[in-house]
Amino acid sequence: MKKSVKHLSDTKVAISVTLDTKELNDAEQVALVKLARDMKVDGFRKGKVPASVAAKNVNPDTLAQHTLEQALSKAVADAFMSENLQALDRPEVEVKKFAPGEELEFVAECEVLPKVKLGDYKNLKAKPEAVKVSKADVDEIIGRVKQGFAEKKPVERAVKNGDEVNIDFEGKKDGVAFDGGKGEKYDLVIGSGSFIPGFEEGLVGKKAGETFDLEVTFPDTYHVADLKGADVVFTTTINEVKEVVEPEMTDELAAKAGPFKTVKEFEDDIKREITQQKENEAAEKLKDALVTEVVEKSTVPVPEILMQDQIRSIEQDMTQNLMYRGLTLENYLTEKNFKDKEEWIETEVKEAAERRVKAGLVLAELSKELKVEATEEELLEKMNQLGAQYPSDEVHEQLKSPEAQRDIANRLLTDKTILKLVELNTK
Repeated sequence: MKKSVKHLSDTKVAISVTLDTKELNDAEQVALVKLARDMKVDGFRKGKVPASVAAKNVNPDTLAQHTLEQALSKAVADAFMSENLQALDRPEVEVKKFAPGEELEFVAECEVLPKVKLGDYKNLKAKPEAVKVSKADVDEIIGRVKQGFAEKKPVERAVKNGDEVNIDFEGKKDGVAFDGGKGEKYDLVIGSGSFIPGFEEGLVGKKAGETFDLEVTFPDTYHVADLKGADVVFTTTINEVKEVVEPEMTDELAAKAGPFKTVKEFEDDIKREITQQKENEAAEKLKDALVTEVVEKSTVPVPEILMQDQIRSIEQDMTQNLMYRGLTLENYLTEKNFKDKEEWIETEVKEAAERRVKAGLVLAELSKELKVEATEEELLEKMNQLGAQYPSDEVHEQLKSPEAQRDIANRLLTDKTILKLVELNTK
């Protein structure tokens, strides 16, 4: 095989290859073996026809075509491998010359994994945030616990802030009811901020049994386009008013909230939980900051095919997240005033996709530099964790697939590389 490599860009190459008679003869023998499997020849069972017999009975044009396909398949793979080039897609092949049994010339063009030049990854500036837990943090959790044990007493008086009211309501815009604007026997805590601004405030001073109209305005940032900034009227009936009486935080209440004998034990446990949560958040922020910094210090060409993969991934994630909220991508585009999906991709998605691609390429190169590996034991442990987390038979079958195991191994490798990066910069 004769070959030459032309770098069309930092991420794309064209390899020119010439095969001689011997290489074409080898390809022809492989092609004959494959053709013989389906060939019917008198005196031989199907699948048992020798290659030498197949050669005498096969159509020459058919043999030439299969030889060409076999030669290209092997030569393309060998050419990229011998040059240490990792193709990111199926190479586009252009045959320049093919003389069966004599010579084959072709050019294979493809985007390849680019060479990444790592910046200084041992002296990064990002540092972990100091974790502090304030009395207000602890009091907020205690307040939620007290709300959970609060007594709700029906009262005859007018609604006050902090009361829980049971209401029926129906909203109309320009006299026409709109989707999601109606509710019956709905419990609402006044001051919770559950409804749009003005609604809860409008209930204060009213009494059970009253029916009235509340005129409110939807925020300009509301997710439903037709209701953004819209003036609407909610016809509302108060069915019942309850005063929410929170208990005092006592040793007895602490014992009800968990395995605690005193309020002090309960508060100390809350502080430990908050500290752990904040430390975890700080650790994740540090990881992100270190990865961002090392990417900025490195030289990272971005292959277009990886960019497009990430753009599709971001779009899928966005669509799924919006679906959980009862929304569509079209709702989001309208809310953010994008002309169309293409403008959204150009404005928001491409930059995020590029960051992801660069981070992935840098971490892959860093894992090689630091000789980080994911062991079979670690892979098995991770698979068992995922199996326990998602116990369905369908998920278990998916975890057995080579693709899933490759993905899990790659994620393990990435996580271990990031941990090593943290270790190098927090000594």
